[in-house]
Amino acid sequence: MGERNQSFVDEFVFLGLSRNVQTQIALFILFLIIYLLTVLGNLLIILLIFKDSQLHTPMYFFLRNLSFADLCFSTSIVPQVLAHFLVKMKTISFWGCVTQVIVFLLVGCTECALLAVMSYDRYVAVCKPLHYSTVMTQQVCLQLALGSWASGALVSLVDTTFTFRLPYQGQNIINHYFCEPPALLKLASADTYSTEMAIFAMGVVILLAPVSLILVSYWNIISTVIRMQSGEGRLKAFSTCGSHLIVVVLFYGSGIFTYMRPNSKTIKERDKMISVFYTVVTPMLNPIIYSLRNKDVKCAFKKLAGRKLYT
Repeated sequence: MGERNQSFVDEFVFLGLSRNVQTQIALFILFLIIYLLTVLGNLLIILLIFKDSQLHTPMYFFLRNLSFADLCFSTSIVPQVLAHFLVKMKTISFWGCVTQVIVFLLVGCTECALLAVMSYDRYVAVCKPLHYSTVMTQQVCLQLALGSWASGALVSLVDTTFTFRLPYQGQNIINHYFCEPPALLKLASADTYSTEMAIFAMGVVILLAPVSLILVSYWNIISTVIRMQSGEGRLKAFSTCGSHLIVVVLFYGSGIFTYMRPNSKTIKERDKMISVFYTVVTPMLNPIIYSLRNKDVKCAFKKLAGRKLYT
């Protein structure tokens, strides 16, 4: 990329989510509220898990990684979108775009892997409870977490390299609100087939493979739960698994729709709305769905709040 000549674009211009001024102000307020909730929710989860020894279990270890990924994921996109709601020219430099794609793909793909790892953790907890402590050891948990971040880094490197090795000359207007490979490919001044195939292959690795693992895990979990004698145990297992499945459907569904279909020459408004789901909405919902309605997390929050009141 260092040998690019001056004929290549040095910045991109976003069309954004709306051209109507009043709509942009309303979206600015909405996105700001969502971003603040995302930051506060995920920071709270990280703090509670760090502070409370009762939350030092494999499930919450992975949840802390997920919250950190959500925080980075949202921060790589939303602050720039907020700034662009307030200005007429929504621009980003070429290298700023490269950086955004690298970070967004790194943490987004890591989250894909983490959700699969968390489903495996729930599978062992529900289906093999007597072996849980010997299977999900501290070393195994660390290896699974590092593997998730490494897979995110690999997919990010491949997708970014293939996307930005294409020439971008002349056309620099992106009909989107942030730098995303499918939107960028529409501006390339060369054939994008090999890049599309590379992105599709990485999608199979980081989207379809984890989804398959999640489906197998939950099939086994549901089969085990149905056979449980205790109604209370059944309810608790379904509650935990149900919240996970909500996140999976929202995150993977929108991601698969964006990255696992043929690349058309135009971006529709529907495509942008689907991107909003997994880049803006899901990072806010994760702490609510996973933790803030969880009894253990509520107890940890009350203990932390009580400690602060009496100090």
